[in-house]
Amino acid sequence: MQDKQILLSAKGLCKSFAHNGGQVHILSGMDLDIYAGDFTVIMGASGSGKSTLLYALSGMDRATAGTVMYQGNDLVKMREKELTALRRSDFGFIFQQMHLVSNLTLRENITVPGYLNRKRSASETDRRADELLEQMGLSHIRDHLPAQCSGGEQQRCAVARAIVHEPVLLFADEPTGALNKRNTTEVLDLMTALNAEGQSILMVTHDARAALRASRIIYISDGKVVSELTLPPYTADAEKQRETQVSAWLAAMEW
Repeated sequence: MQDKQILLSAKGLCKSFAHNGGQVHILSGMDLDIYAGDFTVIMGASGSGKSTLLYALSGMDRATAGTVMYQGNDLVKMREKELTALRRSDFGFIFQQMHLVSNLTLRENITVPGYLNRKRSASETDRRADELLEQMGLSHIRDHLPAQCSGGEQQRCAVARAIVHEPVLLFADEPTGALNKRNTTEVLDLMTALNAEGQSILMVTHDARAALRASRIIYISDGKVVSELTLPPYTADAEKQRETQVSAWLAAMEW
């Protein structure tokens, strides 16, 4: 790992909530580096702090203590306006619930974040959106509203929306949690292809089959990293062998 570029570096990361007159500790002094080019997956039992960690690393939620360094800046200390600008320019987000704007077409849902980002002109954003619609297999329904589309189509649109501005790091929180098996495979195939093209991805999942796509799996428990597994790039031909390796590792984690 030492020869890889560090994108995000968390040190002593803590997150606590007040509850019934006391403090509930979700993250407990966590240290974690996220590397460029990796498809990193975070796993752990329910309540282990997976999503809390993702939100703290992305600046969507502010840690109670510790640091999250990105390009020389500590996200924990940044003002909300600065965090908003950073998320808009450098980060992309995919969620379990797609959060598409219901009265916008699929194409409009993709283009609006590109317009707000301002990395490209409006015409360049339009071209980028059309390229993504083609890549995601959505060109034939580009003018449909989300309600007129299947869950898999909506999530593929959400992926396109998340990468239209070419983010440095793509965050995904249970992106296949609401999908059936076929749509799950389609979305995972898409994310695997994006990673193969160089897109850095950080994904939280409870699904062991989704975790097979990772090049690095991090297991957390009680708010701390307890183990990690490094894997070669995913190929469908080697999936059975990979599944055996990951299953054995997860069993050792008592997952």
